[in-house]
Amino acid sequence: MIQLSLHKQLHTAEGTMPLDIELALEPGQFITLYGDSGAGKTSTLRMLAGLLSPDHGKIKVNENIWLDTNAKINLTPQKRKIGFVFQDYALFPNMTVRENLEYALTKNQDTSIVDELIAIVALGELQHQKPNRLSGGQQQRVALARALVQRPEILLLDEPLSALDTKMRIALQDYILKLHKQYNLTTILVSHNIGEIIKLSDTVYILENGSITKSGTPTAIFTSHQMSAKFRFTGEVIAIHPEDVVYIVTVLIGTNVVKIIAQESEIQDLTIGDTVVVASKAFNPVIQKVL
Repeated sequence: MIQLSLHKQLHTAEGTMPLDIELALEPGQFITLYGDSGAGKTSTLRMLAGLLSPDHGKIKVNENIWLDTNAKINLTPQKRKIGFVFQDYALFPNMTVRENLEYALTKNQDTSIVDELIAIVALGELQHQKPNRLSGGQQQRVALARALVQRPEILLLDEPLSALDTKMRIALQDYILKLHKQYNLTTILVSHNIGEIIKLSDTVYILENGSITKSGTPTAIFTSHQMSAKFRFTGEVIAIHPEDVVYIVTVLIGTNVVKIIAQESEIQDLTIGDTVVVASKAFNPVIQKVL
């Protein structure tokens, strides 16, 4: 169990905002923090990682106390079993891919983890290249692998894919899920991309003005009702056309274009650019707007 009780006065562009977070997370879950910019999502990650100190609070990971302001316990980031991936990669430009990973090794750590991670993120042919020779997606794969070199208990992802194009973003989502499952991580993601959240997350916590106001599964949070289906994808509406007595809704799902037959009642609230869930049971597709 991961227990967080964090309280801090944050200084924002709109003034002072109290951050009050109370969370109890089951190990092995994929969690997303969602909310407007300035709601306190990144500050929560930074306090969990030990990069920002709360005014008062407690962090307990399994039976280990990482933070207890009353007992004056506050482990340094190096002593917390955390992997942190930022939006801007933060790679060492003068080091190769392999050297970036090797730099993260602890003293006397088995170096085979470096080979293992390079293989998992498919960078074997690029392991001797420096970051300036890599694409943005390749650099982010290096950052993901480096964050896992010390086999952390918790992986923190602060909008790591927001600067990537759609095709690369989808590919990196698959790598993240693979790493999450293979290393049995507890992963906490900050993201504004609803499709990404639905694909990756077990549970979503909504932050508003420094407090958690709602939590649940992505489908429960972002759609008006739960859908039982054989498969479910998230996409963007790119066209809506009437045809006889029905409508044809064209949806971009990843890099694929899918056409869905919808009734007038299903498209009344839809506009081009909306995020939707496309679900199907027994080859009968259903489309629903994401709130």
